[in-house]
Amino acid sequence: MKFNSMIVLLILLAVAIQLPAQEEKREFGIQFSGFVKSDFFYDSRQTVSIREGHFLLYPAEAQPDADNRDIQAAPSLNFLSIQTRLTGTITTPDAFGARVKGVIEADFFGNENAAFVDANGFRLRHAYAQLSWRKTELLLGQYWHPLFIPGCFSDVISFNTGSPIQPFSRNPQIRVIHHAGKLHLLAALSAQRDFTSAGGSGALRNSALPEMQAQVQYESKDAASGKEFLAGVGGGVKWLKPLLYTEVGAKKYAADQTVSSYSCTAFARMKSPAATFKLQAVYGSNLFDLLMLGGYGVSEVTDSQRNAVAYTATRTLAVWSEAIRTGRKIQLGLWAGYTRNLGSLAPILYYSDRVDGTLATVRGANIKSILRFSPRLVLVAGKFNFALETEYTAAAYAAKDEAGKLSRDAYGVIDRTAQATNVRVLFATILKF
Repeated sequence: MKFNSMIVLLILLAVAIQLPAQEEKREFGIQFSGFVKSDFFYDSRQTVSIREGHFLLYPAEAQPDADNRDIQAAPSLNFLSIQTRLTGTITTPDAFGARVKGVIEADFFGNENAAFVDANGFRLRHAYAQLSWRKTELLLGQYWHPLFIPGCFSDVISFNTGSPIQPFSRNPQIRVIHHAGKLHLLAALSAQRDFTSAGGSGALRNSALPEMQAQVQYESKDAASGKEFLAGVGGGVKWLKPLLYTEVGAKKYAADQTVSSYSCTAFARMKSPAATFKLQAVYGSNLFDLLMLGGYGVSEVTDSQRNAVAYTATRTLAVWSEAIRTGRKIQLGLWAGYTRNLGSLAPILYYSDRVDGTLATVRGANIKSILRFSPRLVLVAGKFNFALETEYTAAAYAAKDEAGKLSRDAYGVIDRTAQATNVRVLFATILKF
């Protein structure tokens, strides 16, 4: 009798689960979208960049030759189509009383920066499942870092999307968003994969703690006028354990030292049918994993017999804004941004080369600030776009004395500088589907 009752209960439950889908006659499956994009770009000097110069960060520092000519002043030209992207949006029957959506997105940008190693490599961008209830959403998988705001990000043509001034990172995460009227409350726990802190993703994993982020957004829409307003504030913390052990001769000692850091942001977007204006400010420490300036160095040798050290994180301030004039056939845009290296709160003894074998525990340790202006013109014809963008980037590098010593104090703050500038002219064709 109990067995029969259980069968009836399971049948009724199965019918109940299917009813919403049957009533709404929803179709389930996968729908593909994306674009084919080709970039043709010229740089007035050599740059610090990713993947054959495609992802531009900033101009390279001057490097005098034997005749005192700048080796890095040589221009460059390249054509690439590796940003071409494919997105699959998956819809399935409801689960746990929630609408279910999945996204898989990839492009041909590759995962290795070395030439001829992973050129045109098919790589994962986003991969997540999302459950949406009436007021709450749960996202599980790889998606934008919470400091990259999907509703307020740089709409430039360049693949760098404003880096290293705007945060740029995709992270495996658990994200919850609760909608309370015009307020949206966000909380996220994330790990690192393709965009990592110095020391690789293991530095965060070995701390045994995820990065933690929280955010509050306010959003209003006026359907009659077509005007929208979005604003928010947020921030987070993370802990790294750069080393599992230290070495003294042939002896190894377990390491317990960690480095903590924080980040915070404020942003706003005002949109009308004719124009859009965006603004974001970011302040934080150890923003290396967001493709921004910053990182960490060694502040103290705590035990010389075991080679144990303490760390200190460098701080960064960044702000950018964008104005867009929208149109059905012609779109105009102007992007401007500035970022500055604020140094650390504790003296830096040295920038560790024991974490990943390089001195890259701080990005831009010899840079005081970066300034960028980027105007653009986009011609729109249905699904096809022609885009022309000019990107002027100036990096203020630390000046050097005759002995080659940087003009930088014990906290990593730079006073005297020597400027390097680059002008990138980018022409792009974009076919959306």
